[in-house]
Amino acid sequence: MAVDHPNYDPLLDTAPLGDAELDTLDALLRALPGDSAMNTEGLDGYLSALLLGPRALAGRPTAQWMPLVWGSDTGNTGDSGDTGAGPAPFASQKQRKRTATLVLRHLHTIDQALQGPPEGWEPLFSIADTDTGEMVDAEDWCIGFLQAVALDEADWAALFDDPTLAQALAPLVLLGGDESALSAADRERLDDPTQRDAISRAVVDGVLALRARRVAPAAT
Repeated sequence: MAVDHPNYDPLLDTAPLGDAELDTLDALLRALPGDSAMNTEGLDGYLSALLLGPRALAGRPTAQWMPLVWGSDTGNTGDSGDTGAGPAPFASQKQRKRTATLVLRHLHTIDQALQGPPEGWEPLFSIADTDTGEMVDAEDWCIGFLQAVALDEADWAALFDDPTLAQALAPLVLLGGDESALSAADRERLDDPTQRDAISRAVVDGVLALRARRVAPAAT
């Protein structure tokens, strides 16, 4: 009998994933059938949004958000009845459990980093070495972030409606949002590697602005 994955416990002491384990997680996700599973960059953005969002993640049933990591629709169990239990789309329950364990450990690492000093948090963006230096592309990360936003769209609306925060998060939305909604000028910006790099780097500032809003002490 399949068993649901345990809920996230922020107090559980787990070791952060090393580079080899991150590579293992990425390989496990890339090996899944279809093209809906996240890679580790998208996963990193997705988990970050879950932690920074209006709804507390601790105690939230894992089955509400975990299946989206490997491409299942959390709102529709479909013919297989997939709600986070059972092996599908994995080859075995053991493989599913291994993947879920790595995801939860990475989630805890991000959580700890976001609660620490701003310079201690470092998102997993795509970085390419070029003749002119490193070029950053945060598109997959931003797509993952916005997938988490879509789970609680109504709760996130107030944050995106805040003028200051919305401006800070604009680079994230530009990179991860619906391509068909882009203006010709925005498409041209994203097609330019230098501008894409600058927009990607600006995503960090936007997320840190969101983080600051979350950790700011309540007014007395």
